This record gives sequence, structure tokens and C-alpha cells, in this order.
Amino acid sequence: MMRAGGLLKLGVLISVLFVAVFLAFELLESNVNFNLGKVFTRYAPPDPVPTRPPRHKCGLSKSCPEDHFAFKITSGAASVVGPKMCFQDNVIMSGVKNNIGRGINIALLNGKTGELTKSDSFDMWTGDVNLLIKFLKEIEDGSIVMMATFDDPATKMNDEARNLIADLGSSSISILGFRDNWVFVGGKGIKTKSPFEQHIKNNAETNKYEGWPEVLEMEGCIPIKHD
Repeated sequence: MMRAGGLLKLGVLISVLFVAVFLAFELLESNVNFNLGKVFTRYAPPDPVPTRPPRHKCGLSKSCPEDHFAFKITSGAASVVGPKMCFQDNVIMSGVKNNIGRGINIALLNGKTGELTKSDSFDMWTGDVNLLIKFLKEIEDGSIVMMATFDDPATKMNDEARNLIADLGSSSISILGFRDNWVFVGGKGIKTKSPFEQHIKNNAETNKYEGWPEVLEMEGCIPIKHD
């Protein structure tokens, strides 16, 4: 009996020793894994910081070359929302600035410096087209000319005014009609037709608004004028 009792105690002791060794190894492995985890966390590259897409002047879809001016121009929406012109990230004509009106809105800028030199609007529904003609004749050579319509741009328009605008590089001014939408950027002294022009006819079957076509929006980059 005593020999059997001694063997039982020895067996229990061996079992306890085995469990203790097993727990020791488990604890050691856990510490190693924990320490390695801290090491990897310390030297792992940080999570990338989310970046916003770059914003370009006037909200253009891409940046202009360094030797170009950025612009965006929007026509009026029916007879409710007026046109808007942005040049080099500055809004130069808009309803908020309270410097627009029914008809044709025009902004003149220095082709070398980009400075706004003059802006005005001309009512082509009940206004005097001679005021528009006088304005057009006084534009200085080298000026950038931005134009946008609002409501009706053509009822009072005559051939003399159309020819003067065509000389600024417009291709569509000859067919601009009642309540058409039109945006244009040209220049005084330009030798060719401007690539910056959009025109949409007033058409009852296709108009976005009941009596007016959809809004036109145009953006682009204008080369800086050099001597």
C-alpha cells in the first residue's frame, strides 16, 4: 500500500510539473508575440492621410499652364438666375455682385495683366443697341472680352453690333436669336475665330425651361498676351 501511495504521489507531482511547464511556455509565447506586435506597430508605416483632390482656379477641371489665364463662364438660367463670370479665381460678374442685367453681359480684361478694366450689361429687349455699339467700339486692342447672355439677347440686336462682335472672334453672333443662350470669350485684335464659344437655340421642343434653353457653362485657359 505504501509503495502504491508513493507512486500515486509521484504521478501527481509529475502531472503538476508538466502543467506548470506548459503554462510557462504559453506565457512566454504570449509575451514574445505581444512584444513583437509592439515592435511591428512601432516600425510599420502610418496609415495614409486621406487627401482632397486639388482645387483649380475658378473650379476648372484641371489647372491651366503657367502662362495662361483661367476662366469659367455661365449663361443665365431663363429669366431667373443671371450669368456668372470667373477669371483667375475671381468672380467678376454675377448676381451676388449685383453687376449683371438682362441681355448681353460683357467684361473686359487686360490681356497682359488679367486686370478687369470694364464691365457692363446691355438690355436687348427694351434697351438701346447704340449703347452696346458705343461700348464695343471703345474696346482697346489686346483686351480679353467675355460675354454671357441672360433672358433675351437679340431682339434689339442689329447688323452693326453683330459685325463688331464677330470682329472679336465670334462665329455664332450672326445667328443669335430671341432667348438663345450664348457664352463667348474673344479678344480685340484677334486674327482668327475664337475657340471659346457655345450657343444653344431657343426651341420649344428641346428647351429645358418652358421658354428658355438650358444653361451653358464653359471653361478654358487663355494665353497671356506678350509684347
